[in-house]
Amino acid sequence: MTTAINLNDVFRGSLARAYGYVTAAELRGPRFRRLFQDVYVPAHLPVTHELRCRAAALIVPREAVLTGRSAATVLGVELAKPYDPVEFVVPEAHRFGPIQGIHVRRTSVKPKESRPWNGIRIARPPRVALDLALRLSPRTVGWVRRLRIAVPDLDAFVRSGRVTVKQLRRAWRGRRNRGIRLARAALSLTDSRAESLPESELRVVLRVSGFDPEPQYSIVRNGREVARLDLALKETQTAIEYDGRWHRTRKNIRRDKARRRRLIAEGWTFVIVTAEKLATDYKKILEEVEQAQSRRASPDPSRRRMSRVFSARRASSSSGG
Repeated sequence: MTTAINLNDVFRGSLARAYGYVTAAELRGPRFRRLFQDVYVPAHLPVTHELRCRAAALIVPREAVLTGRSAATVLGVELAKPYDPVEFVVPEAHRFGPIQGIHVRRTSVKPKESRPWNGIRIARPPRVALDLALRLSPRTVGWVRRLRIAVPDLDAFVRSGRVTVKQLRRAWRGRRNRGIRLARAALSLTDSRAESLPESELRVVLRVSGFDPEPQYSIVRNGREVARLDLALKETQTAIEYDGRWHRTRKNIRRDKARRRRLIAEGWTFVIVTAEKLATDYKKILEEVEQAQSRRASPDPSRRRMSRVFSARRASSSSGG
């Protein structure tokens, strides 16, 4: 009796050859595409991250748990691009890899933190969120840089409605995972009102530098919203807006200029941040915000920004752990 193998989906090449479905020459030909070592898919199928997750599930141990950006993408929150590494955690007693295209962290995983999925397991939302924050541990980049990566992911995942900040505070209480202090700090900065990953990252840059911007600030006139700002320091009427590449069409440029001229006439000051500036020159962003603030400085010294230092200890305590 032969084993049923579906050549119209992901499959193990070695099994397909062993049972006579294909030859080695056919696997090397134009009919199939290799996704991982010994894992193939028909060449006409579009490669998505979810497809690569199902492909990886064929070669990882049954104890492996799909998590992080990969699990979030499978759950409908597209945080991983098609060819980003597929992310797993495995219990510390198990080892496998390295496998090109698959990222594995060995850490403790409780059975209740995952459920069956495609022959392996997928993390439940609270564990997905935890691994979004822990995926950069052990530390390879600085504290602030890791927050700039973790917080936007958490913003998007919480915004999806699959889990709440309150639930995460409760689920993470008492945990001892390596990097948990960073995770709690990231959770303290999480805000589901953010509408894009770059806006979230910009908010983190401002928050860790002592500012307290409100995301998606609505300006209402006569009971009707007339404008919405990416980030607002409303006490000094300072707007900080992210202009991504999609803003650079003629229609969007004209619309943004008209909206900003109208708000400038009403007393608002704008700091415009491009993708290039956010990626390379965040100190310049802070200088521009400082200048905007100084032009509109509050006469009350107690309302001025007191410190540029973000307190991880305070963030940890405010996140319930």
